[in-house]
Amino acid sequence: MTAAPALAEPPLVHRGARRVPRRVTSTRPLWNLAAIVVIWATSLVVVAVWLAGGEAQALQAGGADTLNALGRAAGLASANLLFYQVLLMARVPLFERGFGRDGITRMHRIVGFWSFALFTAHIVLQTLGYAVEAGVNLIAQAWEFVWDYPGMLLATAGTGLLLMVVVTSVRRARSRLRYESWHLLHLYGYLGVGLAIPHMLWTGADFVSSPAATAYWWAMWGATVAAVIVFRLGMPLARSLRHGIHVSTVVPDGRSGVAVRMTGRRLERLHARGGQFFVWRFLDGPGWTRGHPFSLAADPAGGELVISARIVGDGTHRLAALRPGTRVLIEGPYGTMTADERRGGHLLMIGAGAGVAPLVSVLEDAEWAPEEATLLVRDHAEADALRTDAITRLVRERGLRHAPLIGPRARTASPWLPLSHAQWTGPDLIRYVTPRPADTDVFLCGPPPWMAAVRADLRRAGVPAERIHLEAFTV
Repeated sequence: MTAAPALAEPPLVHRGARRVPRRVTSTRPLWNLAAIVVIWATSLVVVAVWLAGGEAQALQAGGADTLNALGRAAGLASANLLFYQVLLMARVPLFERGFGRDGITRMHRIVGFWSFALFTAHIVLQTLGYAVEAGVNLIAQAWEFVWDYPGMLLATAGTGLLLMVVVTSVRRARSRLRYESWHLLHLYGYLGVGLAIPHMLWTGADFVSSPAATAYWWAMWGATVAAVIVFRLGMPLARSLRHGIHVSTVVPDGRSGVAVRMTGRRLERLHARGGQFFVWRFLDGPGWTRGHPFSLAADPAGGELVISARIVGDGTHRLAALRPGTRVLIEGPYGTMTADERRGGHLLMIGAGAGVAPLVSVLEDAEWAPEEATLLVRDHAEADALRTDAITRLVRERGLRHAPLIGPRARTASPWLPLSHAQWTGPDLIRYVTPRPADTDVFLCGPPPWMAAVRADLRRAGVPAERIHLEAFTV
């Protein structure tokens, strides 16, 4: 077995200065429950609308009636999922606080593919049903739908845009696109949904089956549009103008990164916490409209907002070229991976690459005693390390135990470890750095596949699932 990772020895600290972790009761379970109740309530309304339209009887009739009943069920479910597809990404506080950004991203992907699958099923089943009922072939019926039914030409164009979004969101296709290009294409999903709405509300049998059903659907889509306008446009713009955020300094972070420090008016009123992130737009010229999500790299209680990134693409190269005084538009703060999630006991932070930035900000924000917090940082090369000055300060002033895990990936049962630790198993290493896994809060940030491997080893080491707090830094 290779040697264990070297851990920095904490400085001598007078025991009278021991800092006791705050015992904060997290409100996230209540927000989570409220979000789930809202989703289920609206879903049950959809079922009620379908039943009230006599679709259960039609389902049993056979032939065209059965096909049409199934098609309308798929259409209703797809419509319900479509507006949640928009709401999940509209930065609505109910969902942001209830599910967290990482959870919302996963849900958005799943809901998106299911809504499109059901939308496709709706088109196929309704075309079959009407063709059987009219005794015509499928092509003739599809042509009649598109050209003769109100709103269907718009819906066809919307379907094409939604198909483009789905295709470009497949992992293989997504990996071939720059983030900026993918994000621009993804915005066409809003237009696709907008073009599909007229058909639903003008000719959908279950949408116009009764005044109550019609009012419900108009209200839901109206609320969805309002949420986008308020939470994606209005509030971020008002908040940015109120706080007057601008770049103060741009400095190197390690040998391959950059740190941007920003100041403004009454930043404490943002109520940001270490571990959260903002979507940033820097008003430095063409391309400013593209927002970039970066986590806070320092505790915002210090009176400034700091982000850190490794210089790898257009967005991060742009950060390095920013000038002091550049105005900044923000959306946020978002995310639930804060010190309030901690339940007490040992604190273990495990980050990979740029994932170390939010972990450092959580460490600066949290209260812990010397030797009570450990930071493991995974980098391919020493030159890739970020936030080294802040980490050194935490080691020196607060007794942080720090172990860099440097080198190429080990091809073992614990691929999140470097080759230098290939003879270790992940659970053994975790139990080495935190002898009481069941009494340890773990904060985890890095690429999703890497985090999945770490999470699996944490569970095998005995860390309870509810004490593993994570957020992916990729989009």
